[in-house]
Amino acid sequence: MTAMRADVAPTGAGWRKFAALMLGVAAVGLPVNSVADYALLVVLAVVIFSGEVRAQGRAWLAAAAIVAVALAGQALLAPPRIDEGHNVFLPSPALERGLPADVYRHLAQEFDKQYPPAQRCKADVAGCWVAGGFPDRAFAFSADGIFYKSALSRAVRTIDFSDPVWLRLGFINEAQYNWLPASDVQRAQRDRRFWMGMQRWHLTMPWFEMIRLPAAYVGGELCWRGDVMWESAGEHFALWSGDGCRTIEPADAGRRIVGIAIKPDSLAMRLTPPWPVWWLQLASGSLVLAAAFALVVTLVRIEARHTILPFVLIGLAVVVIAVDDGSFLGGVRPFDGGDDGLFYDGVGRLIVQKLLAGDIWGALEGGEKVFYYGGPGLRYFRALEHIAFGDSYLGYLSLILLLPFLAHRLFCRFLPEPWPLALVLLFVAVPVGMLFGTSFAHYVKWAARGFADPAAYILFIAGLGTIIGTSPAGPAGKFFPALFGALLLALGIAMKPIVAPAAAVLLAGCGLAALYAKQWPRLAGLCIGTLPVFSMALHNWVFGHVFVLFSANSANSDLLVMPPTAYLTALRELLSLDFSGGYAMRALTQVANWLSEPAESYATIPLNAAGVAILGYVVLRGRAFDTSFDSWLRLVGASALAQHGVALFYNAAIARYHFLTWFLTLLVVMVFMREVGIGWLQRRYPGVSERIANHRRSRQLASALARLQKVSA
Repeated sequence: MTAMRADVAPTGAGWRKFAALMLGVAAVGLPVNSVADYALLVVLAVVIFSGEVRAQGRAWLAAAAIVAVALAGQALLAPPRIDEGHNVFLPSPALERGLPADVYRHLAQEFDKQYPPAQRCKADVAGCWVAGGFPDRAFAFSADGIFYKSALSRAVRTIDFSDPVWLRLGFINEAQYNWLPASDVQRAQRDRRFWMGMQRWHLTMPWFEMIRLPAAYVGGELCWRGDVMWESAGEHFALWSGDGCRTIEPADAGRRIVGIAIKPDSLAMRLTPPWPVWWLQLASGSLVLAAAFALVVTLVRIEARHTILPFVLIGLAVVVIAVDDGSFLGGVRPFDGGDDGLFYDGVGRLIVQKLLAGDIWGALEGGEKVFYYGGPGLRYFRALEHIAFGDSYLGYLSLILLLPFLAHRLFCRFLPEPWPLALVLLFVAVPVGMLFGTSFAHYVKWAARGFADPAAYILFIAGLGTIIGTSPAGPAGKFFPALFGALLLALGIAMKPIVAPAAAVLLAGCGLAALYAKQWPRLAGLCIGTLPVFSMALHNWVFGHVFVLFSANSANSDLLVMPPTAYLTALRELLSLDFSGGYAMRALTQVANWLSEPAESYATIPLNAAGVAILGYVVLRGRAFDTSFDSWLRLVGASALAQHGVALFYNAAIARYHFLTWFLTLLVVMVFMREVGIGWLQRRYPGVSERIANHRRSRQLASALARLQKVSA
């Protein structure tokens, strides 16, 4: 272990690291909604959590002073912000009242050209925009405007966009714009070519952009592509079509400029500030960088070698995300109509608006009096995310970037190096988990779509790693690790109640172990940390006056496709050889779908069946193995078996419901292979085993893993 210096105390190290990162967030400022600010904080997090944070009071006072100076300097150096407003354009009274007459008239004319009235879908057609909601204000709500108020949507530092996905237009995912393919006005188009990850989405919703420039920008230049309307005297607007640039004149100060984007991909704008504003922007950004560097120098003893593996994992993760959907790295993609992502984000935005209006009770209601639409937790997470990260999904991205580290910690808990390193690199960078055990790409795909499943599984894995400890000796009998572990499991259940069986088995096993060992603080932490699980039932009782433990869709026939009664009927058909009811075939299909996950291919059934068999063997016969197969591994295996039981009843054809199940199965199977399987294979097939071990590629891979392990250990 690395020797500690005298001024670095081990007690409370985790809390100090968290506090140091929060100082970095304070120096950057909320909301953290730009790629540059977020990347800076990611680098800070890696450096802080890979090193050792000083405990000396003088160092912390100096760090607080650095942040105070940075905040004061930014307040003095920051140029005036630009008022920016945007909204979807649908002919509506709210827009007609709120927009200048010339602007609304032109927008309506362009809308009629693009969507002729005679060809519009009808209000009685499900998913038609005419039947949905219309804008209720001239300028849409923007979470970026929480800390920087504006009479429009938000106050921004720059105007520079060619793709509305990266302009971060939060309104595109408001709940009332839930348009389906039957609508003539569509939400977006997806480019499915794998190399188009950074431009995966093309917004097709009609919208407009309005900016109002302060006097400080006189002398700058605004360039555009498409149609813009420039305000002149008397609130008249002149139309400028095509590509062009115009110098900002003194008469333009305080006047409005409107970009027209009725046609998809037709608008781009870039504002070049005058030199005084450019220097202020440069100085303000440099001050943030200097503050971050000074915080690290003041508080952190840097362990450069320890940052290698984190940066490798983050880099690989970013590549996978960029290939799948690059907008997840800081843009705002339009979620699909009818998808979970649109529902959760739409409700999350409403929760934020209710909070800002002082309607705490309405915010707690969360859009439903009785939770029905999946796990209730993600809508509240989205609300908190918009407060901290503005109109972006960088909060969910943070969970996804954390997943490789949580997986590596769990692998290290039960396996010696280089196994954990090899497994986590395979998990992140090589999609073999598409066949067995799940892959990082699975979680990226569904998180980018805004579904709750990845968040639930990540929180569960985080809680699992916390609650079982980090060494074969098992967890210590302390209060706070148990509290936070149980709380993370409870939050995972709130995100997706489908993980409740695994969490129940894990918590029950940990509770019994703590009771047997008379670890009363740990037992108390487990009990208190679990209490938030019951908040869902409390919500349903208070707002809906009914008792529903989690969410009301648990008995939905589309989800609960094979209840226990269906299996009894299938058994009756087998015994009577009367298959006219079709229940035996339904049971066979359910089992086949269960064992075809996560590849969703029947060809993988033998592989997955073998994994389940190994899982059951380890749980039932774990005492027969050496110390690596301790009781905690058996408890993890029992949790996985509980989740496999879920797949026998709930829709097994939906792979995302069962990612956690197969991840835990993979963990147990890998331990089995290391302790038993490889030795058996070497004894049974010595020639083949020797050839594989001595193959040039095998030696190169082992050497590369050894070098990476050596430099990052």
